[in-house]
Amino acid sequence: MELKRVVVTGLGAVTPVGNDVQTTWTNILAGKSGAGPITHFDASAFKTQFACEVKDFDPSKLFDRKEQRKYDRYAQLAVAAAKEAMENSGMDLEKENKDRIGVIFSAGIGGIRTFEEEVGGYYVNIDKGPRFNPFFIPKMIADIAAGHISMIYGLRGPNYATVSACASSTNAIVDAFNLIRLGKANAIVTGGAEATISPSAVGGFNAMHALSTRNDEPETASRPFSASRDGFVMGEGSAALILEELDHAIARGATIYAEIAGGGMSADAYHLTASHPEGLGAKLVMRNALEDADFQPEDIDYINVHGTSTPVGDISEVKAILDVFGEHSYKLNISSTKSMTGHLLGAAGALEALLSILAIRNQTVPPTINHLEGDDDPEIDYKLNFTFNKPEKREINAALSNTFGFGGHNASVILKKYTH
Repeated sequence: MELKRVVVTGLGAVTPVGNDVQTTWTNILAGKSGAGPITHFDASAFKTQFACEVKDFDPSKLFDRKEQRKYDRYAQLAVAAAKEAMENSGMDLEKENKDRIGVIFSAGIGGIRTFEEEVGGYYVNIDKGPRFNPFFIPKMIADIAAGHISMIYGLRGPNYATVSACASSTNAIVDAFNLIRLGKANAIVTGGAEATISPSAVGGFNAMHALSTRNDEPETASRPFSASRDGFVMGEGSAALILEELDHAIARGATIYAEIAGGGMSADAYHLTASHPEGLGAKLVMRNALEDADFQPEDIDYINVHGTSTPVGDISEVKAILDVFGEHSYKLNISSTKSMTGHLLGAAGALEALLSILAIRNQTVPPTINHLEGDDDPEIDYKLNFTFNKPEKREINAALSNTFGFGGHNASVILKKYTH
């Protein structure tokens, strides 16, 4: 069976540095941090009091007041990103077979804010008996963003969510890619959304010592590959991609942003939360992606790394890159855009794939910000080009985007410049 080629024809994003794709990209190239004091709740008693929040997001532009009650914030962000991606794709759904268009949209956690509100309200008023909102369950579940997007557009193709912690939305992209190239769909709306800046999420990650506690300087707290890094900065937002079978895209005259070359998945099989110290799962997932794309390591120009700014994770990813790419490692550009957006958990992979596509389109590598002179970790090889502090113009024909999640879930996707 001959596999079909799969291309990206639409982009959408709502992020801590912009509520659309263009604003996000402009601020990424400017090295703007999305971090600041938490406004979603009173965080004054928490070890971490800052995060990368989406700013000035107005759900009333998407939903009337009655509809808003049916959506957790994560699903609102998902619909906003999907709407931009659909409009950007120029697809006329009146002319399409909607049975052949699907939605695979992820969340690592889903509607945790709704869960807090409902369960918290129950215990506060426990003497009055169980009282729950009828929308409680459908607002909370991690698959509901995919369901909402399919219902809004009447898309009846494959429809589900992938949940693999911080690898969730890369898994969604790889699944969408595989279904299209196997001929199971003409197009799929894919990506991820997350909105976990809430007391239980911040408190839970604090209890694990996973978050930065640099409350006095939040904008510089996410500092991947620096010796002074002390944990990740939580982010929220959504990114959406329209993946489409190449001939279908050409037939309707679509703009093609990039081609999906391949995807890989693996497991660390090591620890609940920590990556393998030698990066064994990371090595395997990158090799799997390269094999799937029929690429040699030398074919990759840029890696958008997982790069969360955690003490162990950054080192293990560097070790994995050096092992997989060998001497070519020193010809790569590497960057962690989490230094600006924070870590969007289940939405991270979709956003970072989108930024990798824009890097290819603009032949520009986004920076890793917040690295100060002298802040070097002796366990990291700084002969590697981490694209510190400012973007870099270079030829980018192919980019690799890595995401690794709690539970040892790893996913990578390779994007390349589209050629006929």
